[in-house]
Amino acid sequence: MAPRTTWTTFPRCTASLWVLILAHTLPAASGFGQNVKHGPDIIDDNNNITIFTRILDRLLDGYDNRLRPGLGDTVTEVKTNIYVTSFGPVSDTDMEYTIDVFFRQSWRDERLKFDGPMKILPLNNLLASKIWTPDTFFHNGKKSVAHNMTTPNKLLRLVDNGTLLYTMRLTIHAECPMHLEDFPMDVHACPLKFGSYAYTKTEVIYTWTLGKVEVAEGGSRLNQYDLLGHNVGRDSIDSSTGTYIVMTTYFHLKRKIGYFVIQTYLPCIMTVILSQVSFWLNRESVPARTVFGVTTVLTMTTLSISARNSLPKVAYATAMDWFIAVCYAFVFSALIEFAAVNYFTKRSWAWDGKKVLEAQELKKKEPVTLAKKTNNTYNIVGTTYALNITKEPGLPTIAKSAAAAAASTTNTTTATPTAVVIPPKVPRLEEKPPENKKTYNSVSKVDKMSRIVFPILFAIFNMVYWATYVNRESAIKGMIPKE
Repeated sequence: MAPRTTWTTFPRCTASLWVLILAHTLPAASGFGQNVKHGPDIIDDNNNITIFTRILDRLLDGYDNRLRPGLGDTVTEVKTNIYVTSFGPVSDTDMEYTIDVFFRQSWRDERLKFDGPMKILPLNNLLASKIWTPDTFFHNGKKSVAHNMTTPNKLLRLVDNGTLLYTMRLTIHAECPMHLEDFPMDVHACPLKFGSYAYTKTEVIYTWTLGKVEVAEGGSRLNQYDLLGHNVGRDSIDSSTGTYIVMTTYFHLKRKIGYFVIQTYLPCIMTVILSQVSFWLNRESVPARTVFGVTTVLTMTTLSISARNSLPKVAYATAMDWFIAVCYAFVFSALIEFAAVNYFTKRSWAWDGKKVLEAQELKKKEPVTLAKKTNNTYNIVGTTYALNITKEPGLPTIAKSAAAAAASTTNTTTATPTAVVIPPKVPRLEEKPPENKKTYNSVSKVDKMSRIVFPILFAIFNMVYWATYVNRESAIKGMIPKE
């Protein structure tokens, strides 16, 4: 009985042993009893990286970046958008402006379609050198800088349908043709033109996206201008190699006049007024009026030269040049007016003074009029006397000789037939020398007229000039096209 019991219990022990072995091995194989939350995620991330690596390798395998998308089949359409981060400064002498932008381009490349767990794939800028990108350049750009600090400021995104978004940050120095006839009341439309360098419109065309061109708030870096607005368009140019599409953006600028009013207009007006002060000075004040005239002329010359320093050397006259020229004419006319007044004043004073001196000398030489008659008779104040006067060398005066003659006539026995009568004494009036005429100190008629005519003409000129500027201001606002 004992051996039978031993053989029946042995299979049962073996079965229990196999159950224990399976219980210890199954959790290790199936992850039973462990934290299964993070394991699958790690496996999925690794799988995504591996998947996209394989996708990019597969896309770039056999990809030729020398050929544009749709070559020989369709025209490649490049959609563009510009976001202006800062505008300015503007150089009048060089006729250029500086602009900092985010330049965005988007196109579709059928060769880059993919199917993966993500719809949009952000890529590194290094991939841009391995795929085809538009050969866009700026037609009126003098110098363009692509920012590379700390890394190249470029963005590249790939959509699963093959659409690419390529963005870069640029600082562009572009030409701005300026017409300065209305300076400093001028307005300018500074263009920004770009397009394909090698592809004609039968191969690559450019279009604007919905945003077109946007300017950041507070992005203006302009001291002398106001950015009134902008408008966009699309043109085409013909050359010997074909017809090319050119995208254009015009930024409308209006110059601020405040600086020029303070630096040029007010000094010119004050100089003209100062030159007209000389009309109120006495015309005999030659040094004072000469200083007024010469100083104002030299001041206007200095102002005209300094006003031109901030402008390019254009061959035509600007609005400020006309204003300075008219002010210069007023100042120079005031100097010429004084020269004319002074010339006639000198001549009048010389004639009057000469006549006065001649009259005074004549009265001194002939205080009493004596007319000599024949037969030794003299006519004194209308009465004829026969005098027998012995000539003496020391005869002092006519009065003494007349007294001696009277005494001799009373003592002589043989009297002359003519009766001698002593004339009555006539009181001698002291004659005053003739006074100078008052023309020397009188106010010139030319000065009187200039005091009225010059200010009125200058006021009329200012009214016409600034009224024209106000009308031009409204015309400028109407020139800005609305989008």
